[in-house]
Amino acid sequence: MHLNTLKPAPGSKRKAKRVGRGIGSTIGKTCGRGHKGQKSRSGGFHKVGFEGGQMPLQRRLPKVGFTSRKKKYSAEVRLSELNCLDLELIDLEVLKKLNIVPSTAVTIKIIKSGKIEKPITIKGIKVTGGAEASILAAGGKIEA
Repeated sequence: MHLNTLKPAPGSKRKAKRVGRGIGSTIGKTCGRGHKGQKSRSGGFHKVGFEGGQMPLQRRLPKVGFTSRKKKYSAEVRLSELNCLDLELIDLEVLKKLNIVPSTAVTIKIIKSGKIEKPITIKGIKVTGGAEASILAAGGKIEA
């Protein structure tokens, strides 16, 4: 193979359509645009979704809010909920068994809401900065 023999793939390059070259060419006179009207004229196009002045479909339909896909698999637990438990070790399975978090939850985060007065050990659960400070101040531990 040499540089002077390189060619584009067959059929990948097409010749430009030469419009307005007489009646016999099938694209002469009106050049395939038909007769009259907005689309026959130069610059005669409008924005996507325009319906001739009628209220467009995307504005006729009601707005529907946002539904998070992560919501089904994540949950938050408050410190006040953990304070009510009579357990020392808290992990994902324990919280599911006690119905504090839904059974579909995969990731859990403990947030600082309320107080914790007894020492607890958190294992394999994410913890916010404020909640971590409260747990450690109460004499608890956080394990990865």
